Amino acid sequence: MTLRRLLVRLPNPLGDAVMATPTLRALRRGLPDAEIAVLGLPHHEGLLRGNQSFDTFLPLRGRALRDVVERARELRGRGLDAAVVLPDSARAALDPFCARIPMRIGYARDALRRWLLTHPIDPPRERGQRVAISMIERYLRLARALGVRDAGDALELHVHADAAERAEALLARAGVARGERVLLVTPGAAYGVSKLWPPEHFARACDELRERFGVLPVVAPAPNAAEIAIARRVSAAIAGRHVALLEPDPSLEVFVAIVARAALVLTNDTGPRHVAVALDRPVVTLMGPTDPRHTAHLLDRQRVLFEDVACRPCGRSVCPIGDQRCLVRLSPERAVAAAGELLSS
Repeated sequence: MTLRRLLVRLPNPLGDAVMATPTLRALRRGLPDAEIAVLGLPHHEGLLRGNQSFDTFLPLRGRALRDVVERARELRGRGLDAAVVLPDSARAALDPFCARIPMRIGYARDALRRWLLTHPIDPPRERGQRVAISMIERYLRLARALGVRDAGDALELHVHADAAERAEALLARAGVARGERVLLVTPGAAYGVSKLWPPEHFARACDELRERFGVLPVVAPAPNAAEIAIARRVSAAIAGRHVALLEPDPSLEVFVAIVARAALVLTNDTGPRHVAVALDRPVVTLMGPTDPRHTAHLLDRQRVLFEDVACRPCGRSVCPIGDQRCLVRLSPERAVAAAGELLSS
């Protein structure tokens, strides 16, 4: 089958969307004459601005039945030959199914997903058990099902001049001098509270790193009330000079530019970690309940820290035993030591 028009359904989480960029690149190089459309959350359009691996971005708006019907009508009008569905959910496979796209490739997580796909692929297994593998590799396996070869595993994001200027202006208003070395701190996590390193731990690490390496801590939450509240707690606990961006720019392009500006990123296991990796910024990740095998790639300029407690990785969004020991026991001293290795090198 000659593929003339291809749809790629992006994953919703920020980090997963970044980890999908090697798959987009593989599809572009393997199908140079195909028209590739990407379906993703509206803010992903800014995130992927400048990426040459697709032709059209289609914003995913609305979850109601009428929204699905409208999207199906639009997708049918594009005459798509195939869809690569990167997320595992049944909802993600519903749009290509309703649009009657002839070839629909994705992982068969359950019976419903298998029914919605024309080319279901079994998730990675060992001895009959599902196993966690790098998300980069996981997505690339779906591209290989179309017969394309890998085009490298590097993550791809671009910093644009206009976004960089907006980022610099935002930092300047907050008190960051142009050229000042920044320790970017992202203390939130969209997944759930189980991924949150304690605010007091962030604060102690910030004070120590400022004193030892002369970096200015900049606390940068996502533009939502929950993360801004966490940022306020971190800011209140920091003893020395720092900046808290409590009125963040809503654009992911500006956030990407702020990450690119950082000397080091200190973060929970969440989207900003992967943005930093894509921009070749050193990053220290505080990992709690998630399985590190999902992100065991491109580790040269990363330090991924976790406590070897018996209950991890549980994968829960809320700690099932209530004390969040996997992160509470992860000391600020360990984060400072790991950050020091990266800043010194």
